[in-house]
Amino acid sequence: MTDTRTYLELEDAGVYEQLARVGKALSSPLRLRLLDLLEQGEYTVEELAAAAHAPVKNTSAQLQHLRAAQFVMARRDGVRIHYRLAGKHVSHFLQQLQDFGEESMAGVRDEVQQLRDAGMERIDVAELKRRLREGTVTLVDVRSAKEFGRGHVPGAISIPAEELRQRLDELPRDHQIVAYCDGPYCFASERAVAQLKSLGVPAFAVDGGLVRWVRSGGALG
Repeated sequence: MTDTRTYLELEDAGVYEQLARVGKALSSPLRLRLLDLLEQGEYTVEELAAAAHAPVKNTSAQLQHLRAAQFVMARRDGVRIHYRLAGKHVSHFLQQLQDFGEESMAGVRDEVQQLRDAGMERIDVAELKRRLREGTVTLVDVRSAKEFGRGHVPGAISIPAEELRQRLDELPRDHQIVAYCDGPYCFASERAVAQLKSLGVPAFAVDGGLVRWVRSGGALG
């Protein structure tokens, strides 16, 4: 007997419909950027909007989509709403998504390569952890002091990128200098490394920044 049911009448249709909400929630570039930022810790809507260079109203709307799909959680403090990731499972999923994109999608690879054409030397998080254990590096967080206070790699020192030249004497000359910024597609650390090298200071950047550190299981200070 021929089954004449439509797709939406099938028993498993509801499951696929719910799974499709995940893809829909991640269909906005801004939402993906917001999730990367939230790896650093809790933000208000206004702080996220400023960090993402997006209007507050739009940022709030995108966060509602992410909250509905259970990627983020929120708490109210007076008139302000603070957002954070819903859990470590979100971090793991987002890392797998980015890895898939960079490994399997030519468009993603091309865009990343364009960002990396400066040719700066990088070390991955595993290598960073090894060097930190050996005590052979000085780790510099080139984000703002406020972002540093929200969460940073333990042992890092805060020297915002715009202050680097003026605070050069704070960097020991008998250590390798390793710089990082916020996420996998933030290249402030690359520019900081270029500046240090132009001043005669050997330096490296952390591939993936703080986001990759967190998603690899690293704790925040």
